Amino acid sequence: MDSPMSRCDFLKAFGFAVVLMVCSAIWAEAELAKRPLMTRWAGNVNADKVHQAYPRPQMVRKNWMNLNGLWEYAIRPKEDHQPATFDGQILVPFPVESVLSGVMKTVGEDKHLWYRHSFEVPAKWECERILLHFGAVDWETTVYVNGKQVGTHRGGYDSFTFDITDALRKKGQQEIVLSVWDPTDLGYQPRGKQVRKPEGIWYTSVTGIWQTVWLEPVSSGYIESLRVVPDIDAEIVRVTAFCSDAAGGFSIEMGVKDGWFTKAKAVGKVEEEIIIPIKKTKLWSPDSPFLYDLKVVLKDSSGKKVDAVSSYFGMRKISLGKDEAGITRIFLNNKPLFMFGLLDQGWWPDGLYTAPTDKALRYDIEVTKKLGFNVARKHVKVEPARWYYWCDKLGLMVWQDMPSGDRFIGKDDPDIHRSHESAQQFELELKRIIGALCNHPSIVMWVPFNEGWGQYKTEHILELIKQYDPTRLVNNASGWADRGAGDVHDIHSYPGPASPPNESGRAAVLGEFGGLGLPVKDHTWQDEKNWGYRSFETRKELTEAYLNLLDKLQPLIERGLSAAIYTQTTDVEIEVNGMMTYDRAIIKMKPKRIADANRKIISKRL
Repeated sequence: MDSPMSRCDFLKAFGFAVVLMVCSAIWAEAELAKRPLMTRWAGNVNADKVHQAYPRPQMVRKNWMNLNGLWEYAIRPKEDHQPATFDGQILVPFPVESVLSGVMKTVGEDKHLWYRHSFEVPAKWECERILLHFGAVDWETTVYVNGKQVGTHRGGYDSFTFDITDALRKKGQQEIVLSVWDPTDLGYQPRGKQVRKPEGIWYTSVTGIWQTVWLEPVSSGYIESLRVVPDIDAEIVRVTAFCSDAAGGFSIEMGVKDGWFTKAKAVGKVEEEIIIPIKKTKLWSPDSPFLYDLKVVLKDSSGKKVDAVSSYFGMRKISLGKDEAGITRIFLNNKPLFMFGLLDQGWWPDGLYTAPTDKALRYDIEVTKKLGFNVARKHVKVEPARWYYWCDKLGLMVWQDMPSGDRFIGKDDPDIHRSHESAQQFELELKRIIGALCNHPSIVMWVPFNEGWGQYKTEHILELIKQYDPTRLVNNASGWADRGAGDVHDIHSYPGPASPPNESGRAAVLGEFGGLGLPVKDHTWQDEKNWGYRSFETRKELTEAYLNLLDKLQPLIERGLSAAIYTQTTDVEIEVNGMMTYDRAIIKMKPKRIADANRKIISKRL
């Protein structure tokens, strides 16, 4: 299938309408030497119906408009102004380098990626303020509406919102234009594993819009965000509603439901912590991921409802404690629990940073649970809010990494000295990410640094995280460059396993191990020169090698190991260390044998 026509036929077989519209331009690119690897969900991607689920499950409004779909794009030199003409169409929210975008081009640090899109404001929104939301855009974004600049944003992983009301025309078509710049690995910004020249454990760059774009109508006084803090010991939940300036002096009403049953109600003021009793608490855990529904209503001084959002929360506690032998362990809901899971990188062969569909996003979590694991370490990437929603809903704990950036240090090196600008940007994005994700019960640990990538002022960063979120564990450094701080001592060992020594104030964890590789013909990113920490030739050999690792893991748990993270959920580009192939078509090991062994590990009494 080497000709442009045959590649188009291939995509047509998947029913991928938008790529067909622009495939002749895509496949004219000389660097495309083979058919792209696709997932089964690519066939469900349609230009008129892309990621249609409400993108923010913990703060849902009834009225909204999804702007995903075909936009115009152009790639121009960085110094150029907005282009008069555009190059073609791009499918939002897929990054421009991905095949699902319909473009599959690299932008580079010396160019801007431009977007243009038109929409109409529904007549029933006429008297409302209009908010324009971006789930994530990588990395520096300037937004114009009808030629007026409405805002800028720096950060590739956190959501942002602009009130575009004053830039809108009274009626008719409205125009959005974006300018995006991303220096990838030439910059200091948090970027994870993106590089300009992918190889080994480094992957294709991601530029531009990669999460859902949407509009919402609100009153001048509206709810901007919620902070929900469960306390299972006191049988209460603490909820704070942060609102726009125009809502000063307004009141808040809250209601908690257990299914159809109203569990509790409370009233209070804007930005005041409201304490709601949760008697006979149903706890959230991987085995029983129970979620309470939460309704928050904003009322003005006359008692009129001006805004309302639906949310949810889980009652759970993550902490350290001593087991019966006096060893420091990780406790969930006041009981020791061994955390055993997968390093989850969240990459897709057809969408790169963006899963093809919401079902695809859910699938990785379902397989992780099916294989008997109870945790995923989200590795140097932040996912869309719906990924964490599915973890909350299905019962998968999460260690959340901060995406890496800036320079590296070795195992025995001191922390790097970041520039003021670099440190400021890291801390700004870190705070925004924690703020956006802190209500998800699935997240149990923050991991600011991985293997020395960008590690600086470690103790200072730990203090910042504990200030932002004192309810979760903090891992000072996963892999190496441990500073004796935080809640866990985390080492990496390939293939391993291994364990750090026991400590009185920190739990011992194995942040990465395994990495057993098996390339599966017709399911790899490239046909040859694939990479793994250890390579095997058959599914049986791989399964036996994995079970042998678990035999070695058992005594480490007995001596004090509190958690272990196996590398990894899926293959990623040329890495073939996954439990699944990169296209998610094949689970490489024997699922039942693996699941039984994994559950035995987790169920071991600590």
